[in-house]
Amino acid sequence: MILLFDIGNTHTHIGLANRQRVLKQTDIPTLTWFGGGAAALVKKFAGKNKIEGAILCSVVPRATPLVRKMVRALWQLDTRELNARTIQGVGIDYPKPDSIGPDRLANAVAARRRFGAPVVVVDFGTAVTFDVVDAHGNYVGGIIAPGLAVMTDYLHEKTALLPTIKIREIKSAVGKSTEEAMLVGAVHGYRGLVRELIGELKRELNAKNLPVVATGGYAKLIAAKLPEISAVEPDLTLEGLRLVWLAK
Repeated sequence: MILLFDIGNTHTHIGLANRQRVLKQTDIPTLTWFGGGAAALVKKFAGKNKIEGAILCSVVPRATPLVRKMVRALWQLDTRELNARTIQGVGIDYPKPDSIGPDRLANAVAARRRFGAPVVVVDFGTAVTFDVVDAHGNYVGGIIAPGLAVMTDYLHEKTALLPTIKIREIKSAVGKSTEEAMLVGAVHGYRGLVRELIGELKRELNAKNLPVVATGGYAKLIAAKLPEISAVEPDLTLEGLRLVWLAK
């Protein structure tokens, strides 16, 4: 079995995989690495499975050595790290490869394996990111926009009367309350943003039928009424890590 760690700013997504697929996953707060207790959670998640390898991608550099140390202590294994220098499965055609988020590279690897090239990944996390693999199979860049929760939380924090809302589907385009009005702007408006950016990418890549893969927390909600999105893959980043580990 292989342990997979996608270390994000808020959560660390942990996966357990074999050589065929990701079998299960869980999330723990990334702060857990600094406060203690992470090792017990990971050990419980792994259970009695024989761990033969581990790989991580991280956007929190302070957490990376702590994960390595834990894996070495529990399983006497060195943990591989996915970055622009170790990636397998896609090329990179980008001015500063080391500045690419490694989770974005993992997404690109998994999307290209499943859909070929060109392909676009839309990751609905704290920020929404679009990652582009061109027809030659190279990661060439992408787009970053504020995430859905960031937008609505900002409205609440910067205004006196707008509430915190739970993001959900809203059928009408006319809100009958402050909460509904915010939901229309968030959900319908966000779909419009995503649709327009996908259209721009299709034109720039000269790809009429461009596969678009969605992942991340709000992927299922936003993709529900966007035919431009080809598939929703919740475990895309973990799958990319698994593929890179197998390609060693």
